[in-house]
Amino acid sequence: MPHSDRDIIIVGTGPAGLGAAFHLTEQAPSLSVLMIDREKICSGGLLNDCKQNYTYPIGFVVENWTKEEAERLLPEVERHLKPVFKEKKNLEIYRRRAERIGVTLLDVRQAHVGTDRSRTLIRRLLAELERRGVRFMMETEVTDVFEDARGPGVVISGAETVRAGKVIVAPGRKGFGFLQRVMERMGIDYIDNVVDVGIRIETTVDNYPIVKDYYDPKFIFPDGVRTFCTNSGHARVVLERYQGFSLVNGDALSEDRAGKNLVNFALLKTIGLKDPVRSGQQMGVFLGRLANEIGGGRPLMQRVGDFRMGKRSNAETFNEDLYSFPPSCPVTAGDLGLAVPARIMRHIWAAMKKLDTIIPGILHPSTIMYYPEIKMYANKPSFLDRHFRVSGNVYMVGDGAGTSRGITGAWASGIRAAEGILGGGQECESLFSGG
Repeated sequence: MPHSDRDIIIVGTGPAGLGAAFHLTEQAPSLSVLMIDREKICSGGLLNDCKQNYTYPIGFVVENWTKEEAERLLPEVERHLKPVFKEKKNLEIYRRRAERIGVTLLDVRQAHVGTDRSRTLIRRLLAELERRGVRFMMETEVTDVFEDARGPGVVISGAETVRAGKVIVAPGRKGFGFLQRVMERMGIDYIDNVVDVGIRIETTVDNYPIVKDYYDPKFIFPDGVRTFCTNSGHARVVLERYQGFSLVNGDALSEDRAGKNLVNFALLKTIGLKDPVRSGQQMGVFLGRLANEIGGGRPLMQRVGDFRMGKRSNAETFNEDLYSFPPSCPVTAGDLGLAVPARIMRHIWAAMKKLDTIIPGILHPSTIMYYPEIKMYANKPSFLDRHFRVSGNVYMVGDGAGTSRGITGAWASGIRAAEGILGGGQECESLFSGG
């Protein structure tokens, strides 16, 4: 192999990249590892809220993972992240109610750090890797990834080329479009036919008291709808800027902060597209832009009471009478029926009615529905092996590459790529001529 600048380059410092880096530096400490990220500090789920799920299949893409494979690696994820698990109570009560109407409630081991404490965790992880000799290039954008006769490498800021023995690409959900461009240029086959489209619900804890017993309840409804990313305590709905429009999301601070008696969570419907509509990303971008256009450049919000009566919400809707709590993210009051595709809204509304049967109160007229919450991270590269290799010496992992759907699954997918590089865990410094 020709001389390289580094043995390993990892694009992205989120959980997938960190999982790879920790495994590589433990199993082969003499390898030189360079991690590159366009942000000042690693972003994504670790930075925002930092919820962790340690039960398969939550966070894992079942096409790429068996239960045995996930359970083999989750203890290693746990060893580095050091989670403090949330206690759960009264699950059987909610589960019986759910099963009677065809809904499943999953029992998931969960931990929550909180946005106010996440940077402390990230700095601990990065400091440990620095002690192991990993070099970081933050606020540095990788614009391309390549592999030629001399081996793989990356292009920084459209100009500088850095080569390596192996390259792991882990750009996260926001790197979805970047990853597609790289795959198209490298001739890597991929499928982009799945997108999650949904709403974020905000109400009071009194209307959704299950959060006192189960921090992030995981309900699976018919028609491909599920609850996702529940936040309570000091919780809020937030905006995420994405390709010229905004999506909604949610986060919460740690339990150290006083609560606001509010809870928010997403109801997402997974859409599997068929020919001739093949791009989940393009569909998601179109729906996101449409909602922002209707909302005058912002997402939409509507009270459940107005939605049930078939009328739009307006500024007067958000008063201090029946609608006793203000929105934590005041966007444009309007009519979701103008923006959400009818079939998707029908299935989400059916899930909300079932949820109100399990936990009476969620359909209180004051409950707010925000739209759009869309997850565009389901690239499915054509992998050459079980270690997520896409070409001779390039690997793609994490949510952006469709190998995971959350922190723990992303970290585990990074480990699997590292195991492939190391030949099943054995040190392989002799394979690299650079360093």
